[in-house]
Amino acid sequence: MNTETKTHTALHIVKGAILKTLGPEAKWSTSAAVNGSHGRIAVEYPRKPTPEQLAQIQTKTDEKIKEDAEIETYTMTRKEAEERWGDWIYDKFPLPDHIQTLTIFHLPDWNVNACNKKHTKTTGQIGKIRITKTRYRNSKQILEISYDIE
Repeated sequence: MNTETKTHTALHIVKGAILKTLGPEAKWSTSAAVNGSHGRIAVEYPRKPTPEQLAQIQTKTDEKIKEDAEIETYTMTRKEAEERWGDWIYDKFPLPDHIQTLTIFHLPDWNVNACNKKHTKTTGQIGKIRITKTRYRNSKQILEISYDIE
């Protein structure tokens, strides 16, 4: 399995850990990037997280990898996906209206997202995710988390 597939899947794991730690106020991803074994995700959040919350994001990420949970993918109509998961399948900027068939990444009770990229079959296939940098941009109320997979 190639590195970028693992690194991309890790985005979903980190996003789930952010939501489990910070709650639904951190729902909207504003950007994501993958380059080799390095990834970065940014989410809207109304205040700077505490050091304890940031540590908890790493802990929850580690636990989800260790769990080796199965990742589900579905292809369905946009209407079916929205009826099942609402707007949780979207990032800050929704997909264009003309896209009516979606591929859904689903890790039950963790993360759901309309995503047409390749993913690992389980969380354990990713390997270790190490958060390398966090930055809170107060003027934009954006939390950025960078990580590497090892």
